[in-house]
Amino acid sequence: MINSQQVEAMIKQSLPDAEVQVQDLTGGGDHYQAVVVSAAFAGKTLVQQHQLVYGALKSAMATEAIHALALKTYTPEAWLSAKTA
Repeated sequence: MINSQQVEAMIKQSLPDAEVQVQDLTGGGDHYQAVVVSAAFAGKTLVQQHQLVYGALKSAMATEAIHALALKTYTPEAWLSAKTA
């Protein structure tokens, strides 16, 4: 099991500029939802953006500490647009 603060820290370790919001969807510590905003996503496809985040969580996912992750990724510009839409 892993907690949401650990998930956030793992993502920020790989994407230091990222704004990260993590929510434990079931309270069981293995099903999470994350919103990640990073300039590192600029010019990348959605799949590539998600691959960056999954790469940051690779060890937790490989050991099944994280069983499921619903993921939304944004560049800072896209995040601003999403928040004002």
